[in-house]
Amino acid sequence: MGALLSCSFGAAPAKLAVLPVNRVNAEGQPAATIMDHKPMVNIAPFGVCKSMANPTVSAATSAAMGVLTPMPCIPATSSPWTPGAAKTLIAGQPALHAKCTCTCNWGGMIKIDQPGTGKTTVT
Repeated sequence: MGALLSCSFGAAPAKLAVLPVNRVNAEGQPAATIMDHKPMVNIAPFGVCKSMANPTVSAATSAAMGVLTPMPCIPATSSPWTPGAAKTLIAGQPALHAKCTCTCNWGGMIKIDQPGTGKTTVT
């Protein structure tokens, strides 16, 4: 919870939100798993998107005669974070750690820039 994320096609950082459904805390915050990848629930928008694979960016760029026209980011993350912790499970799912990444359907690579915890480690 509270980890700072970035997307390779986004313009601004976003915070990871973790719902307290697994009843496991790390340093007072709900602990994340690889399944905490839901757009607008766990992963907030990254400002504007610059990916031409995003239909809104593609349409706006076409309307601007080929000049790249970023559009508001709406994350489209249908796949879980990878790789996840090898040994630490939370509610039967691998725990999220600082080296995990998540791919947006529009081609962006989402990574954790600053973990939400500083003292907790997972294996």
